[in-house]
Amino acid sequence: MRNLLFCWVIYFTLSMVFSYASHGVEFPKVEIVTLKSDIRSPWGMTQLPDNTWLISEKAGTILTIDSDNQSSYIGDLPVDLYTAGQGGMLDILLHPDFTQNQWVYISYSAGSAEANQLVVARAKLKDEKLSAWETIFRVLPFKDTPVHYAGRMLFLADNSLLISSGDGFDYREDAQKLTSLLGKVIRISDLGMALDDNPFYIGDGGAHDFIFTLGHRNQQGLVYDPSQELVIIHEHGPAGGDEINFLKAGENYGWPVVTDGKDYSGANISPFADYPGMRLPEYNWTPSIAPSAMSYYNASLFPSLAGDLLITALKTRRLYWAQLEQGKVTSVQPVVSQLKQRLREVDVGNDGAIYVLTDGENASLLKIIPAK
Repeated sequence: MRNLLFCWVIYFTLSMVFSYASHGVEFPKVEIVTLKSDIRSPWGMTQLPDNTWLISEKAGTILTIDSDNQSSYIGDLPVDLYTAGQGGMLDILLHPDFTQNQWVYISYSAGSAEANQLVVARAKLKDEKLSAWETIFRVLPFKDTPVHYAGRMLFLADNSLLISSGDGFDYREDAQKLTSLLGKVIRISDLGMALDDNPFYIGDGGAHDFIFTLGHRNQQGLVYDPSQELVIIHEHGPAGGDEINFLKAGENYGWPVVTDGKDYSGANISPFADYPGMRLPEYNWTPSIAPSAMSYYNASLFPSLAGDLLITALKTRRLYWAQLEQGKVTSVQPVVSQLKQRLREVDVGNDGAIYVLTDGENASLLKIIPAK
């Protein structure tokens, strides 16, 4: 018994040492500054080289907040915007060569209650106006549900654009169909064209030409980890089964054949815990946290966060810190207990600070800096 107890103590001590070495244990102490309140149901944000923030509001407006916290609205926005349910103005993103071309990319829902879709457009930003609008991509088929648009965008190093497309809720079986763009991650050129190195490319213009990965539900976090050359995504499950996934071209991520979540009625969605040819998540939240956005930390202001993920959540009203090591998620924990409110978006600023958007009709832009 004494030998067994001794072995257990040694094991526990070594485990704690390994955990400390692997995960760093503590999130840094921080100070939170409110930069702007009265933001109307924001969804996405991006920062210009001059440190001005562009914030998309679901109703179809874009708010600017400059480095002196002065705000204004940008005019000349899409005329085909459809705002209902989870739809409206969604993500906003700068072209990698923005300083040369001034292109701003916006995802939004368009159409009507009977036939709506996710759209990606771009426009030139000049003198606080967006002009020269170009619609570069439309998700098909149309749907008649105002939910599960996804809409997150990410530019890769080759200037190709990834777009997360949700399953439309009532169309979840489409997530497994190469003839549908619902429930997919889509990869296009910065002009909206299919790329011939996409995994299902044939060249006939069908949905398969544009698909990067399939088997998704409602993916609202999308980032790139350059140290591991990983595209990382998170997505909402139903009642349980929120996921973090590492994306590989052509892979199937299971929805709705494989999920740890249940239907909102409590019924099982699938009998399968795994299925041949379908990838299991790198991390699973059950019960759900409702992850809403994600940022990869690559700045020096918080050195202990370098190479890790920051994730906002709606349901649990928390900011999460996901630690990565050698291409694996090693720890996920809620942090910054002061942020007990619905959180919509998170980004890393040009100054290395963490910026968070709260959710709702009276939202705020918050700046998180090291505590003094």
